[in-house]
Amino acid sequence: MKRFDLIIVGAGPSGLSAAIEAAKRGLKVVVFDENEKPGGQLFKQIHKFFGSKEHRAKVRGFVIGQQLLDEAADVGVSVVLNATVIGLYQDKEIVVKKGDEITHYKADAVIIATGAAENMVTFPGWTLPGVIGAGAAQTMMNLHGVLPGKKVLMLGSGNVGLVVSFQLLQCGCEVVALVDAAPRVGGYGVHASKVARTGVPFYLSHTIVKADGDKCVTGVTIAEIDDKFKFIPGTEKHFDVDTICLAVGLSPMSQLLKMAGAKMEDNPKRGGQVPICDEYGRTSIPGVFVAGDVSGIEEASSAMIEGRMAGVVAAEYLGYIDEEARDAELVDMDKALDGLRQGMFAPKNRGKAIEKTEEGIDISMNLLKKGYIADDEIERYPGVTHKKGVHPVIECTQNIPCNPCQDACPKKCISIGSNITSLPIVTEEGDCINCGMCVASCSGQAIFLVDEDCGDGTATVTLPYEFLPLPESGTKGIALGRNGQAVCKAEVVSVKSAKAFDKTHLLTMRVPKEYAMTARFFKVEK
Repeated sequence: MKRFDLIIVGAGPSGLSAAIEAAKRGLKVVVFDENEKPGGQLFKQIHKFFGSKEHRAKVRGFVIGQQLLDEAADVGVSVVLNATVIGLYQDKEIVVKKGDEITHYKADAVIIATGAAENMVTFPGWTLPGVIGAGAAQTMMNLHGVLPGKKVLMLGSGNVGLVVSFQLLQCGCEVVALVDAAPRVGGYGVHASKVARTGVPFYLSHTIVKADGDKCVTGVTIAEIDDKFKFIPGTEKHFDVDTICLAVGLSPMSQLLKMAGAKMEDNPKRGGQVPICDEYGRTSIPGVFVAGDVSGIEEASSAMIEGRMAGVVAAEYLGYIDEEARDAELVDMDKALDGLRQGMFAPKNRGKAIEKTEEGIDISMNLLKKGYIADDEIERYPGVTHKKGVHPVIECTQNIPCNPCQDACPKKCISIGSNITSLPIVTEEGDCINCGMCVASCSGQAIFLVDEDCGDGTATVTLPYEFLPLPESGTKGIALGRNGQAVCKAEVVSVKSAKAFDKTHLLTMRVPKEYAMTARFFKVEK
C-alpha cells in the first residue's frame, strides 16, 4: 500500500491551494481528482475575479487555474486525474478507482476538498434532453467548445445564473429570459446589470410550470408565484426554447466525510450537510481536514484561501512547522479571508434584505426586482459624476469586496479607500487621461468613460465589450440603456484591444449628448 504524508481529494481551487502550501513545507503530497482536467470550476470560469491583488482580482478563472497548476508542479505535487475516491476509512486510508483498477492508499493526514454539486428542481418535463445545469452549460461552452443550445431560459438569479447567462450570450446563444422564484436578484448587481443591458428580461417571483417537448425541450412555460410559492392563475408566459438551464444552488459533496464518521450537521446557511469543523478546516477526526465548498458554499476566492489555511495547518499537525510558524502564516490568511466575507453578500447577511449601503445610500429596488438600475436612481451613487471632458462613471452600487479599479488608474482618479467593500468614488484631484485601464479592470463591467459633450451635439461612451466579432470603427447600430431597450442610434468610434486589458475590449460609441448618461451597450444594427 502506497503512503503519502498528505492526500488531498479534489484538484479544485481549494485542493490545489492546500497542496501548494503543504508541499512548500516539505510534505509529500498527492491530489486525486475524478475529472480528466484539474482545476475544478476554475477552467470553466472565463470571467474576471473580484477581490484585491492577494485574491487574484481581475484575473480570469482559467488563468488562475493554470497558475495554481504551475505552482503545484513547481513544488512537486503529484496530481492524479480520472481517479475517483470511493472510500475514506479509519487510519486515513482511502480507496481510489482509476479505470477498472481499485487501489488503496494511506496518509498521515487527509484534506477533503471535493467541492459541491449542482442542485436540481423538478417540474413536468424536467427529465427531457435540453434541461441542464448551469455548470454543465459552462463545461460544454468553456471546456469543450460546444453550444448548449440556441435559445435558452435560465432559472436562477444567483451569481452562477447571472454569470452563465452572460457567457451563453458571449458564445452566441439567445437567452430569452432569466427567471427566479425569489422576489429579488440573488447575485451581484453588477452581474445582473451586464446581462440586463444586453436585452435579457428578468422575471422575479416566477418559476417554471412545465417544459414542452416529446423527445427534447421545445418550449417552456413560466408563471408568477405568490408569497406561498403557489402559481398565480393567468400569469403564465410561454417561450420557445431548446434549452432550460438550471442555476438553483449547490450542495456540498460531503459523502466521504460522513463515511469516515466525521461529525456532521445540516446547515442551510452553509449549503446543507457539512462537517462540523473549526475556522481552519479541522474536523472531528484528528488529521482529517476540509477546505472549500465541501465545508460551506462560498466563492472560489474564499476556497483558495481556505485551502491555503488547511495546507498550513496540516503541515503543523504533521510536525513540519511549529505552532508559532503556523500562527504567523495564518494571520495574513485570516485577514484576506475576512476581507472577502464583508459587505452585502457576506455569509452573515445571507437571507437578509439589505436596503441601504454601508454609506447609508438606498439600494436600487429596481436592480433587485428587474436586474437593472433605473435612470432616476443612478445619480445617488458616489461613482456617478459629471465632469468636463472624458471622465469615469462608476455604476457600482453594492458593497462588494473588490478594488482593482483603484489600483488600475495611473492618475488616482478612483478611490475606494482602506475598506475593500466601500463604494468607489471619482476623486476631485484626479485627471482622467482616457487610458481605459479602469474599464478593463472592473470585474463587474460597471465602469464607463464618458465625454458628455464633444462640442458638436454628441457625446462618447466607452464601455467594456466582450463579444465577437468586434465591430469596426464606423459601424452604425443602436445604443441600449440599462434596461436593454434601445435609446438612440449610435456609431462606433473605436474598439481598443491591448494585452493589459486581458481580452476586455474598449468600445467607444458616439451618441447624441442627451443620452450620454443612459446609453450603456452597443448593438449592431441589422
